[in-house]
Amino acid sequence: MEISRSLSSDKGVKRYPLTPFRIFRGLLCLAVYISTAFMFLVYFVPPAAVFTRLFSVHYSRKLTTFLFGLWLGLWPFLFEKINKVKVIFSGEKAPLEKNVLIIANHRTEVDWMYLWDLALRKGCLGYIRYVLKSSLMKLPLFGWGFHVFEFIPVERKWEVDEQVMRQMLSTFNNRQDPLWLSVFPEGTDFTDEKCRKSQKFANENGLPVLKNVLLPKTRGLHTCLEILRGSLDAVYDITIAYKNNCPTFLDNVFGLDPSEVHMHLRRIPIKEIPASESEIAAWLMDVFQCKDQLLTDFIVNGQFPNQGTEDELSTLGCMANCALVLSVTSIFTYLTFCSHLFFKVYVGLSCVYLVFATYFNVRPSPIFCFEERSNKKSL
Repeated sequence: MEISRSLSSDKGVKRYPLTPFRIFRGLLCLAVYISTAFMFLVYFVPPAAVFTRLFSVHYSRKLTTFLFGLWLGLWPFLFEKINKVKVIFSGEKAPLEKNVLIIANHRTEVDWMYLWDLALRKGCLGYIRYVLKSSLMKLPLFGWGFHVFEFIPVERKWEVDEQVMRQMLSTFNNRQDPLWLSVFPEGTDFTDEKCRKSQKFANENGLPVLKNVLLPKTRGLHTCLEILRGSLDAVYDITIAYKNNCPTFLDNVFGLDPSEVHMHLRRIPIKEIPASESEIAAWLMDVFQCKDQLLTDFIVNGQFPNQGTEDELSTLGCMANCALVLSVTSIFTYLTFCSHLFFKVYVGLSCVYLVFATYFNVRPSPIFCFEERSNKKSL
């Protein structure tokens, strides 16, 4: 059984050494991201995700996705402008679509963060949602955000996950609520040990033996397609590769790796995707065999075919977004620590609500008739 060494998750020499300057800059960036996330959540969640949701889930989502997109825009700025990571898109150029399902290979713990670079270029950054491990919902602060922005938590036990996925996905089957739902069908990030186990299982069950990806799981993807098919425009099949090493979260923070992120995109119209679970299983296996071959060719050629499908990010646009987020955060920080007692009480109550809502998985439901009138007008 063979594993592609050039794409293995073993870490070699980093692109940049961990110097005192990079430690200071990374810690400063991390402090900015944590403080901006905290202030945006505690000040904007009550009006946007609680009060507005009592009248309309649709308009609540419009507000939260706008605010979510502003904050998320800080991360591509870090990757591409501060850390000087070259993000290269290839394959097909994605049109401007607001309802897509993304399936991607899972090289490392931070693949999902680089999908933000594509979404930002399409003006859809706030629409992105993930199916993610439920343990991540317990992270301080960031778990609050995952809950508010309606990420879908899974335990990796289908008898538990099926009901949760169906319940949450059913709230997104309206085309009026834009959604970029990202799924990693391998279920976990790639390592040599996991690859050997995947290859052993494939040999024992007469399945294709893959070198650069793990065997994909079907049930979660089938459920997503079953429930969302009527509201989706397409599926984006994205294959991710890195130079020189697969990055970790701390590599991203301190700017040590990678030097390049390559993303190959194939757009698949929703009408071309089969409906039954058995047909989707066969289709998904074909997709991952193609991914495996793409990654093998990447090792040989150092790139995916048809590079340059997306332009570079605007430095001015990134800086303007960063300035806006920092300005709003500065105002909220002043109000919290240097202004009236009301703001301290507001922040405290907001924190209590976020802890309670995340722990007990609570989201307000509309109690007024505005949602129903809006739906009738749209019809």
